[in-house]
Amino acid sequence: MPTRAAQEVVDALPDGVVLAGPDGRVTVISAVAVRMLGLPPGSVGRPLDEVLALRHRDDHSWVSHNRPYDGLPTRTAVPEQSWLLANGEEVLVSARIHRPALHQPVSEVAVTLRSGRGRARLDRERSDLVATVAHELRSPLTGVKGFVQALLNRWDRLNDEQKKLMLTTVAADSDRLTRLIAELLDVARIDTGRLQLSRRPSDAAILTRRIVDSVSAGTARPIRLVVSGELPDIHADPDKFTQVVTNLVENAVRHGEGTVQVGLAPLGPGELGDLPGVRITVDDQGEGIPAEMRRRVFTKFWKGGTRGGSGLGLYLVNGLTKVHGGTVTIDDAPGGGARIEVAWPGAAPDA
Repeated sequence: MPTRAAQEVVDALPDGVVLAGPDGRVTVISAVAVRMLGLPPGSVGRPLDEVLALRHRDDHSWVSHNRPYDGLPTRTAVPEQSWLLANGEEVLVSARIHRPALHQPVSEVAVTLRSGRGRARLDRERSDLVATVAHELRSPLTGVKGFVQALLNRWDRLNDEQKKLMLTTVAADSDRLTRLIAELLDVARIDTGRLQLSRRPSDAAILTRRIVDSVSAGTARPIRLVVSGELPDIHADPDKFTQVVTNLVENAVRHGEGTVQVGLAPLGPGELGDLPGVRITVDDQGEGIPAEMRRRVFTKFWKGGTRGGSGLGLYLVNGLTKVHGGTVTIDDAPGGGARIEVAWPGAAPDA
């Protein structure tokens, strides 16, 4: 019989656990495993093959298929495999094989079982990712292909203004594709911790003014920049800082109404540790973001409304800000709408 301490430990684990001794009989079984396998009371002491009532799609049992007590003495594990419970539900099973020494027989087999629902959810998320990326790539590619085909087929019948309009549209769609691919690469690098930064002391006001001027050139919406107080230099990769603020301003233009206001102000003492910093606020005059939705805003492919965009902008804002040591919060704008506030660390005096 298992000791109370051993039973309490396995019962506290989120996955099902089954331990079998050198004779192939179960010595410990967790409450999760009992529930998953639908076992009756008193299953400790039964053969492992009977307890693991799992079936493969070829109708083999787990023990007969993997033979944990046989095989090479160097084998120490059985990799994770998909098996079926009696009710048809998928379960992911893996095992560790323990021996006192290589030349000695197996002393214990430890089997873990976890629900396959997590993998199914991951598969759905991957499918959603592929579908979203395919849609975002297809839209500009359709425009590029259509205008290029028209230019090739009707070149002699088009005047210079028509050719210029088509080529301008092709260039804009190409820029959109390039930006989407860059966003996807940055998302992958953030997720894997491989994002490379070239940080240096930078002037937030100069960088933000360039961003406001650039976005203003492509929209009829007024964008106002307000700089309050004397700003310290920020410690940033200028390209990534530009990407963060550009996403915030374009998001406000896309989803808000009226004037977009971009504010820059120095952080108060201690807001980001001992270093100074800059607070960037972007206010729109739209419907705002409900409090219960604000945590979801920073997830991948989140879109508020139906006004286009890849759904990666705010995910990148949050990720790029955090790798710089800053924070992002969402609040209500004073004049109505949403306010997104970024606290960005300043440069050390000797940077």
